[in-house]
Amino acid sequence: MALTDPHGALPLPKFEAPVKLLIVVAPYYRAIAEDLLAGARATLEAVGAAHETVEVPGALEVPSAIATALREANFDGFVALGCVIRGETTHYDTVCNDSSRGLMLLGLQGACIGNGILTVENEAQAEVRADPAGQNKGGGAAAAALHLIALRRRWSGVKNPVGFRPADEIKLAKGGDTL
Repeated sequence: MALTDPHGALPLPKFEAPVKLLIVVAPYYRAIAEDLLAGARATLEAVGAAHETVEVPGALEVPSAIATALREANFDGFVALGCVIRGETTHYDTVCNDSSRGLMLLGLQGACIGNGILTVENEAQAEVRADPAGQNKGGGAAAAALHLIALRRRWSGVKNPVGFRPADEIKLAKGGDTL
């Protein structure tokens, strides 16, 4: 079904100032990781973005690496790459859910992250999704990070306080006097 469904993609954003991203990849399935990396790098290079790549042992370590880089380094955004293939135990569910949740929490805290961690039933599904000439999920994750960076830059100068805003003058109920 996934191969026949039409997918829409936004055009890549353009940047006036340089953009630098960190790609964090879990190469547990090396061939899949290499395809994801190729797609992500091609997408980043298409907009002239600088990037660095680090490897971590598995998908569970990807959010921790991004959190560390968020605190200790200077990147505009992050691309999370890896692959989790269903096995015979519930470990698959733990890894998928916890890595995804970790990335989502970082995103809700303001990190611009494209999630390219594949969660699949078998290696054949992973190959189709990772292939830069196929579904190119690595490129899609990079594009997602770039779009979030563009939004953050667009809104970075806008200060819009949320909640109660006091009036310039305070009116008293009795007699209509002002303070």
